[in-house]
Amino acid sequence: MAWASEHDHIVFTHDLDFGTILALTRAEGPSVIQVRTHNVLPSHLEDMVVAAIRDNESELKMGAIVTIDESRRKARMLPIGRSS
Repeated sequence: MAWASEHDHIVFTHDLDFGTILALTRAEGPSVIQVRTHNVLPSHLEDMVVAAIRDNESELKMGAIVTIDESRRKARMLPIGRSS
């Protein structure tokens, strides 16, 4: 996480603990794309991930966690739980 933040990269993961880590640490970055699906083959994920990046580009640049599953995508701005 530190390396990704320092180098302005986005973390792509299937590990559901990243949302918890971001919430507990109130981190402002790095942005995370989190996939919540059993089928993690690139051929299955490609369209979902590309659409999520395209549709949430500005949020990802500012610091967000984007969660993708079979039927929807959700973006939450970092730090999680901040007042808007």
